[in-house]
Amino acid sequence: MSTYQSFADRVRRLDRAICALAPQAAALGTPTPKGQEWFDLLRNKLLAELDLPPLLIVAIVGGTNIGKSAIFNHLAGEVASAASPLAAGTKHPVCFVPKELADPALLGRLFEPFKLCDWRSADDPLGESPENRLFWRVGPAMPPRLLLLDAPDIDSDAEVNWRRARAIRQTADVLVAVLTQQKYNDAAVKRFFRAAVEADKPIVVVFNQCEMEADAKYWPRWLATFRETTGARPELVYVVPYDRRAAEELRLPFYAISAGCELAALRFDEIKIRTFRGALRRVLDPQHGLPAYLDSIRAAADDFSSAAAALSTAEMARVGWPSLPTGVLVDEIRDWWDDSRQPWSRRVHGFYRALGRGATWPLRTAWNSMAGPRSDPLAVFRRREREAVVLAVEKLLDELDRLARVGNDVLRPRLLSMLGGHARASVLERVQAAHENLPAVDEHYRRFLRAELDAWRSSSPRAVRFLQSLDHAAAVARPAITVALFFTGLHFAGDLAGQAAAQAASATAGHLATEAAIAGGFTGGGEALVSTTSEGVRQAAGILFGRLQSRYAQQRAGWLAEWLENELLGDLLADLRRGAEVPREAAFQEVETAARALS
Repeated sequence: MSTYQSFADRVRRLDRAICALAPQAAALGTPTPKGQEWFDLLRNKLLAELDLPPLLIVAIVGGTNIGKSAIFNHLAGEVASAASPLAAGTKHPVCFVPKELADPALLGRLFEPFKLCDWRSADDPLGESPENRLFWRVGPAMPPRLLLLDAPDIDSDAEVNWRRARAIRQTADVLVAVLTQQKYNDAAVKRFFRAAVEADKPIVVVFNQCEMEADAKYWPRWLATFRETTGARPELVYVVPYDRRAAEELRLPFYAISAGCELAALRFDEIKIRTFRGALRRVLDPQHGLPAYLDSIRAAADDFSSAAAALSTAEMARVGWPSLPTGVLVDEIRDWWDDSRQPWSRRVHGFYRALGRGATWPLRTAWNSMAGPRSDPLAVFRRREREAVVLAVEKLLDELDRLARVGNDVLRPRLLSMLGGHARASVLERVQAAHENLPAVDEHYRRFLRAELDAWRSSSPRAVRFLQSLDHAAAVARPAITVALFFTGLHFAGDLAGQAAAQAASATAGHLATEAAIAGGFTGGGEALVSTTSEGVRQAAGILFGRLQSRYAQQRAGWLAEWLENELLGDLLADLRRGAEVPREAAFQEVETAARALS
């Protein structure tokens, strides 16, 4: 494969990669590269000409009322653009092409920003129009492979004019800079040609409307100033006298050499390679080219990442969750242990557990009458948990409000719509209603708890056998304990009442001790608990309960995080996460790879 073909393939690869990246960049709010110098050079210069026949585009450019159209007409060999001392002003470019390049499809690719129009008269390019028009026709006097352009003023008060002139500068291979005593040091003119120098465009200077004798000593100064302030190194320099009649009759002399012949003899290959290289240099410029565009995408992605972190529902749900009442966990562990009991043992424990509750009912009633009714621990827990949920949601809403004030143009409108009207009150009502329908212990947590206990049972067979023997012994002893409790529990006076209470308490305590041992055995050191003291059992049980409570809090926080994401943030959080990942996506990586290949 030739070097040129390899270069062309790499340019096309870069363009395809940028097109693939464009939707992701737009979603981040990154400004489109369209209209930026580097992107227009990629599209309107490099891509437009890679597959076209060999040709050179020569553009006549300069400021207002300096005779650009007169120079153009001389080079074209006919009056193609209106030239007037009243500075009629070319609004749209005019292009003369040789016969062999008179192909609208080809010209459409070369001048993609413009609408092609057939040239009918020299007044055509003077008309006002919001469209970017380019008038063209075959120029009988045009040399082969050379297209000649008359461009709008580069210092016009009308912004649209210098935008059109800039598009011509990007497309052109050679710029003919028409300067005068009044315009060689103009700020807009210098700015235009500095950009041309940065793109390594060959420049031919024509000092027009000169007094040949009076200005002879000034031309070198004008040229030196132009070179110094723009960085230009003109290929050729011409001086043209001020002669209105000669201009109208197309017989102006160009000193020191005939410009028409010289333009036709320009070194095609060298200039073409040079302009391609210059365009590519602008495309890959770290400060103003593609790398800067990629940097802006990274910065926007960082903003999305920061917003996603700020709105992390997992973090918002990380609040002081209340502890699940111990009795609820004990009931769950008891149910698990019941499943492992022998049928006869399960029936005995179940029967006497109910009987024990009935026997101690008088004591509980008497205690409640003295101490007042006791609060339901589960109801208290649910109230505290609801308060924690409301606090977490209010915290997230405050963060949304802050981001709505400081966020970028992509985030701000979405956040404002999310917080508008009565949205805040509505969200708080909805989350409280969702919490009301949330069971204290759901199946997901129950499966976790039982899986943990099953794992302990498999890893601690000696502890399990010990507890089972203890459990069986308790089942055998229960009838005798219950009979004693029945008779002594009939008396509620003097010492007998105290003894009855003690016996009832001892039966209950014995049962709870067994269950505490079961719970306490659930630790990594289950085997050692067979011979430990009751203090060790209580400590182990505390470790177990702490772990179960922690997992419970995590699960409840996960429920809230999921609710917030589904019911409040919707697609916003997912969009933020996707945006944060753009620099790591294949499209972004492909642009970087293609750019490195061209570097």
